[in-house]
Amino acid sequence: MGELIGRTVFPGEATGIPLVLDAPLSFWGGTDPTGRIVDEHHPQRGAVVTGRVLVLPKARGSSSSSSVLAEQIRSGTGPAALVLTEPDAILMLGAWVAAELYGHRLPIVVLSTEDYDRLCARSGPVTIVAGPERAMITAAAALRPSG
Repeated sequence: MGELIGRTVFPGEATGIPLVLDAPLSFWGGTDPTGRIVDEHHPQRGAVVTGRVLVLPKARGSSSSSSVLAEQIRSGTGPAALVLTEPDAILMLGAWVAAELYGHRLPIVVLSTEDYDRLCARSGPVTIVAGPERAMITAAAALRPSG
């Protein structure tokens, strides 16, 4: 995979195993309080986003997704990070609220389509370091093969 460079939507750092979604997801009605995807039409229904680097092409409304995401971050059932192909103001608002009210940061990164596809092909844990403007995604250092 190498190092992927993206644009920061919301800064922060996280390490986790990617959960690649085949379709957009709404946190409002699409996930339950435990972090499980419950949208009956979603291809990954039943998957759990908790602690995962959630890799999704884009979000799917509603504006209430920001409050659901913030609550999941507060309760520890939200994803470790979000990686998208386009920025989403609603998800950014949820991350901002969680950072301001609860002191928990959820990095949100936008990748080019090419780098997004590279991340989707990866099978192991990744580390995200999202600074004020630029983000780096790399294989998780502690789990890289030695040699």
